[in-house]
Amino acid sequence: MVKRGKEEGKKEEEKQSENAEGEETEVLTAETAPPILEEEKIVEVEEIKTIEKEEKTVDVSSWHPKTILGKKVKNGEVTDINTILDGGERILEAEIVDALVPNLEQDLLLIGQSKGKFGGGQRRVFRQTQKKTQEGNKPKFSTYAIVGNNNGMLGLGYGKAKETVPAREKAVRNAKLDIIKIRRGCGSWQCNCKTPHSLPFAVEGKCGSITLLLLPAPKGTGLCVEVECRKMLRLAGIRDVWSKAIGKTETRTNLVIACFEALKQTMDMRLQPEAIQAIGIVEGGTK
Repeated sequence: MVKRGKEEGKKEEEKQSENAEGEETEVLTAETAPPILEEEKIVEVEEIKTIEKEEKTVDVSSWHPKTILGKKVKNGEVTDINTILDGGERILEAEIVDALVPNLEQDLLLIGQSKGKFGGGQRRVFRQTQKKTQEGNKPKFSTYAIVGNNNGMLGLGYGKAKETVPAREKAVRNAKLDIIKIRRGCGSWQCNCKTPHSLPFAVEGKCGSITLLLLPAPKGTGLCVEVECRKMLRLAGIRDVWSKAIGKTETRTNLVIACFEALKQTMDMRLQPEAIQAIGIVEGGTK
């Protein structure tokens, strides 16, 4: 009889615990109602968007310039980057470009290759090299970065460091220091629309064994060029172009430099006022 009483007591306790758990689960489900969850999701999405905006915007107010040109930009004496580039002054602080060129976009070029059998693998942003020493292997990472405003301004920079993040920061900073203006226009006889969607004339750039020729194309053609060069032209504000490359184009670093040198040639040629009006040439520009 005693055993039966104990067993019945245990069963009652188990039932009570099960009922209590059920009540707890009901309370939890009542607290986590669908509208509250949706509000929490909306708040999280808004926080993520604000973080992305903060990362894109550059805070120049906390900048303490060290050069004479930087102090002039900080004080408001220089408000246009075209005056700096036309005067041939050298930019030594990346914050100058951040202050004078709004909506500046940046991107990394795929110059490296991931490890794989027989040299296979996908393209990657960083190119890894290593030095053999008695202490072991000392790896380094290098990358190329481009900056532009999609309106005739472009910069190319190279960065190398022992880690990936410092290499990327160096490349972006060097790209801002080496920013240039580019002439755009409609140099294609098939189009003749006088809008700056292509190049005004054919330009050529060389680096190593590679010779890259960029030709103006009619509107709607697109960027008929290698993928990494396509990124550079798009950030420069060029939408239609034909190209022809000679040499070992597998070396992406030389191909990228050749494309940048070709775009530099757009500012070196002297033009007559009649040609500028006929082709619709535009130099640089800031949004």
